[in-house]
Amino acid sequence: MTTPPTPIASMLPWAHCAQGADPLTDPIGCRGIPVPGHPTCLAHLTDTDRDTYLASLTPGADLDHRGTPFTEDLLDRLLNAVRDPTTTYPCIGNAWFRGAQFSCVARFDRVQFSGYAVFDGAQFSDTAEFDRAEFSRPASFSGAQFFRAALFSEAQFSSLARFRGAEFFRHASFYGAQFSGNVWFSGAQFSSDALFHGAQFVVASEWGPVVCGGTMVLSGAVFGAPVTLEIAAKQVLCTRTRWQSTATIRVRHASVDLGHAVLEAPLAITAHPTPFTIERDTMLDESMLLGSGAVRVVSVQGVDAAYLVLTDTDLSDCLFSGAFHLDQLRLEGRTTLAFTPTGWHRKGIAPVHWTRRRTLAEEQHWRAQAAGQPAAPANTPPESRRWRTGPHHFDPARTPDPDDVAPLYRQLRKAFEDGKNEPGAADFYYGECEMRRHDHTGTPKTERRLLWAYWLLSGYGLRAGRALGWLGAAMLATIVLLMAFGLPISSPKQEATGTVPAGGGTVTFVIDKQDVKNPTGDRFTTKRFDKALNVTLNSVVFRSSGQDLTTTGTYIEMTSRILEPALLALAVLAVRGRIKR
Repeated sequence: MTTPPTPIASMLPWAHCAQGADPLTDPIGCRGIPVPGHPTCLAHLTDTDRDTYLASLTPGADLDHRGTPFTEDLLDRLLNAVRDPTTTYPCIGNAWFRGAQFSCVARFDRVQFSGYAVFDGAQFSDTAEFDRAEFSRPASFSGAQFFRAALFSEAQFSSLARFRGAEFFRHASFYGAQFSGNVWFSGAQFSSDALFHGAQFVVASEWGPVVCGGTMVLSGAVFGAPVTLEIAAKQVLCTRTRWQSTATIRVRHASVDLGHAVLEAPLAITAHPTPFTIERDTMLDESMLLGSGAVRVVSVQGVDAAYLVLTDTDLSDCLFSGAFHLDQLRLEGRTTLAFTPTGWHRKGIAPVHWTRRRTLAEEQHWRAQAAGQPAAPANTPPESRRWRTGPHHFDPARTPDPDDVAPLYRQLRKAFEDGKNEPGAADFYYGECEMRRHDHTGTPKTERRLLWAYWLLSGYGLRAGRALGWLGAAMLATIVLLMAFGLPISSPKQEATGTVPAGGGTVTFVIDKQDVKNPTGDRFTTKRFDKALNVTLNSVVFRSSGQDLTTTGTYIEMTSRILEPALLALAVLAVRGRIKR
């Protein structure tokens, strides 16, 4: 944004100097308001008249130099004329600099504005320095243009501070400023970084919408009253920000870092779906920002998540380690998390295909480190076939391990379950079991082996296809074993015993139905397959086959009655876990 300063409107609400007017090129001329008692502005007074005017000023005097062009020497002389000998700082009553043009470094640092300070539409071609300035009454910079750095570090705004429509073409610093009154930044545009580190907003209720082409730094700031922030930026830093009352942050385009923020009341981070609008439904210009407007939250470390609500946010790279009460975190709308790598991979000589599921960034970082992946180049999008590498990829001591990640999954799973979102909680349960299965410090060896079996047979009761596959394999094995060893050549003969009347004694009848024998001795026949299938199906579902078996066949059937119904139950459990509400 290197657009040259644009002149203020031709219809000025004040009488103006008109020096240098040209009917063809500039019919207005100098726009500075005349000094009282003179026809020209301060910049075009004669040296004698200027000296006389400056000598008449005292600390606390009102200054009206609307539209006046200032050089560095002229501004210094004006501020020296109102310098308080006691404090050694310039002291101004009402300051009217609307539309003034500062072609020099504008040094207003430590200036005390005891009255109104109006810089609406002012143009600062060089650095504007308001460090430690004190504004006792309303200060307005609406529509002001700052073409170089704008410095308001540790400035104190005791009343209203208005920056509506202000344009900051380089970085703006409000480091440590105090805002005791309402703050209006509606329509403000920051082409570079905007630094509000350590600023205090005592009664701010509406903050924005603003556009920031760089990083909006709110780290260490204090918001003491309910506030709504509307920000479109590349990055929003809220590390160690203190929210003493309810707050809503509507964001576009940005990655938001909430690391170690202090939440004393509910805080909602919401991805705004459309560009912000300002007065008269004018759409805020976001041309300096690229992309769809999606919002990423990159850290909630050290945050008390019981007060946090995230809506329509991308949590693919969000770090949760160190957060408190994650089980009370509310995730609303379309929440995006990173998925496992796609495609087939090789682990040693064995092919590996990762189960498709949503994962936390901490698991991604640990797996990338454990797999020996190279660190991803900076500012490159993640590859879908690889795990995402973390900020401490080459430092295992600073990368969370499975023992650290398992509790994160457990708490987030509970958050989804408490919200009656069982399908959403399923991936977190899977991730928790995965971390416990790989945890060699906090999980006993026996428990890890059980988890290995649980994972292998059914994907922790969440993969119906895997359980059904094992069920089919077990049934097939049962059929083959029954055909080979379990079915007899013929069924046992039945006996009927009775007593002959009139002392005839006891008589026994043998009822025998000769079974069809295979003269070739082939055990794998259609008839034997049919019997084996009948036994197997009854073992799985109906629990009673009614078939005569050999001793080996009896044990085979007993085993199938234990194993196969369990596999069927795991498959049913997996389906239920995906559709339960």
